[in-house]
Formats: sequence, structure tokens, C-alpha cells
Amino acid sequence: MTTGTPAPPRAVRTAAVLTLLQGLGGIALAVALVVRVIQGAPSAGPILGAAGVLVLWFGGVIFASVMLFCGHHGARTPVIVTQLLLLGCAWYAYGPSEQQLLGSLGGIYCVVVLVLLFTRDGRQWAMGLADVNEGDKAD
Repeated sequence: MTTGTPAPPRAVRTAAVLTLLQGLGGIALAVALVVRVIQGAPSAGPILGAAGVLVLWFGGVIFASVMLFCGHHGARTPVIVTQLLLLGCAWYAYGPSEQQLLGSLGGIYCVVVLVLLFTRDGRQWAMGLADVNEGDKAD
């Protein structure tokens, strides 16, 4: 974390940890796909391609969540975009895939992370106003 930047609020750090867990889950899914190919699944090419995309995407998610936890403002946007994309996946699981429990739990998880990122303290920190409030409290 840079010395001039205030530490992120607890809600933002919690959102970063929850997003890190999502990233680890995505990497675990990619590993499961590779294991499936090793065990002899037909059409290995598309499965390995999907695993590669998952590794790239969720590797970026892990990186962004670690950067957000460390206090880098620019990592907030990739985390928000990830939540919106995963919210769409949760909707698909709930509706067309007819897996209401998984879709509901995934959607609630994404909404919780988004709410944590958009708390008053989180927004002020993201806009760089957290240090201004500290100065106002001293007066």
C-alpha cells in the first residue's frame, strides 16, 4: 500500500476477501476441468479452452481482490465488474438452468459484495475523500 493512501474501510476489505474466495473457486473449477480431460473426457479441446479462459479471468480476479485489500483504488472497478458478470451467471443458474438454490445463493453472494463496495465509507474511500473526513473530525 502506498504511504499517502488511507487504508480501505473494513467493508471494502471484506468485499476483497469475498472476491478472493470467488477467484479461488474459479481456479478450482478450471482445475476440475483439466482433471476431467486427463481422465479421458471426449472433446478435450473445448474443455481445455474453457479452463484456460477461467484461469485467465479468475487469476485477474484474485489479483484485483488482493490489490483492493491492499488499498489500491483502481482495483475496485474490476471487482465490481466481476460481481456484475457473476450476477448474470447466477441469474442463468436460477432461471434457464433450473437450479434455483445455486442461483439464489450465488446472486445473494454477489449482491452482498456489491453492497459492501458501495457503503458510504467505501464510496468516500474510492473517491479519495476519506482523508478529508479525518481532517474535519480534528477541527
